[in-house]
Amino acid sequence: MKANEYTKTKMNPFAVTRDLREFDKETGNIYETVAILSKRANQIAVELKEDFQERLKDFANHNVSDVFEENQENKEQVEFARFYEQLPKPTIMAVHEFENKDIYFKSPEK
Repeated sequence: MKANEYTKTKMNPFAVTRDLREFDKETGNIYETVAILSKRANQIAVELKEDFQERLKDFANHNVSDVFEENQENKEQVEFARFYEQLPKPTIMAVHEFENKDIYFKSPEK
């Protein structure tokens, strides 16, 4: 999923207190749920980092000679950085996906 797709979903970008009993209903074990959420948060972080680096290459490839163009490019870079700073943290995204049953997982014992 690209960074733009994460912004389209309606989620609270802040950490909120949640009922722990809601998290162990799916798995039967809170520690297993935490492991699932941790793995998914790491996957999201890697996706966002790859997307960020891919878009960052566009700024690195520009050869700016004019001061006006350089100013304009700096504004674009600031907006670009703010976009990624305003995204919810990967852990919050993983919890949101888990609550909406968007995460597929299976137990190796079963």
